[in-house]
Amino acid sequence: MKPLNSVISACPPSGIRRFFDIAAQRADVISLGVGEPDFVTPWRVREAGIYALEHGATTYTSNAGLPRLRELICTELDTRYGARFDHETECVITAGVSEGLDLTLRVLLEPGEEVIVPEPCYVAYQPCVSFAGGTPVPVATHAEDGFRLRVEDLEAAVTERTKAILIGSPANPTGAVQTREDLTALVALAERRDLYLISDEIYDRLTYTGTHTCLSSLPGARERTVLLGGFSKAHAMTGWRVGYLCAPRPIAELCLRMHQYTMLCAPHVSQLAAVEAFAADDDVAEMVADYDRRRRVFVKGLREIGLDCPEPGGAFYAFPSIRSSGLDSETFAERLLHSHGVAVVPGNVFGAPGEGHVRCSYATALPLLEEALERMARFLRDC
Repeated sequence: MKPLNSVISACPPSGIRRFFDIAAQRADVISLGVGEPDFVTPWRVREAGIYALEHGATTYTSNAGLPRLRELICTELDTRYGARFDHETECVITAGVSEGLDLTLRVLLEPGEEVIVPEPCYVAYQPCVSFAGGTPVPVATHAEDGFRLRVEDLEAAVTERTKAILIGSPANPTGAVQTREDLTALVALAERRDLYLISDEIYDRLTYTGTHTCLSSLPGARERTVLLGGFSKAHAMTGWRVGYLCAPRPIAELCLRMHQYTMLCAPHVSQLAAVEAFAADDDVAEMVADYDRRRRVFVKGLREIGLDCPEPGGAFYAFPSIRSSGLDSETFAERLLHSHGVAVVPGNVFGAPGEGHVRCSYATALPLLEEALERMARFLRDC
């Protein structure tokens, strides 16, 4: 038989899913692995989906998505962050941020062009660059300074083949929130070296310290930035698969063209539920407050049991150092899971700078987080 695609064949399976699948087979495991809210989608949003299904919203929508949903998204971005987009020509509803990222990379890249990816980063970033024919170029960020983006390090990685820089803020897996000053410096670099910027802001509402800066709102950023967002995290709508991309019209038009031939449209019922999500701000505020409470308890607990942990300013992840255990991140995660029934994700799956850390999602009930801390403390005493 002729060989299959070499790029996809060379891509390893998701390191997150491997530990989640093991944990799912054991009833005694506390999973801090998969980044998914433990909240159910707010009732008013579920009710809107049920109503839509009962009334026959089972057809395609326009490829770009429901006009009302696009209008609400663009109004929200303008009102909340001052990022202005035309909902008719610069916004595309996607099947989650994952599809939006895939569309963006395939539209921006020619074969062999480079995308700078600060690490540690979400596990899909580098594979998606490769799947689009590009070359990911990792640049390390460091726990000692809160995993901030250092523009001098990014610029040192720029070559004549560099096309874009891909960032996430608030970040998965570190919870790092980039400052307005560092993002402004990033935009200046993009202008100086004529680069595109791809900004994954799926966790924008889950910001606990300071305020979220929308990259597209910064002077000079809009004409070269693709903004990715969605409803999965803050609205607890992971399974509904509704995201969006907002970008300058030439980019948005080509993303829509690819979307027409691949996904066609995000689910009609899900889009109608997402429309209702804009009226669920009280529910979002309650969930965010609960995450913040868990964040403070969990990070304090990690430090008390001897695991140094940078302060996560956003998302719902802690990224503690496990170097004091004397174990590498893979061994730490495997032994913790098998011996004490706590599932975490080894930091090395998020890139080489993640080694010596593990990712812990605190998107689970506080009593379970407290029990997980007790088990982790016993594990560390046994190391």
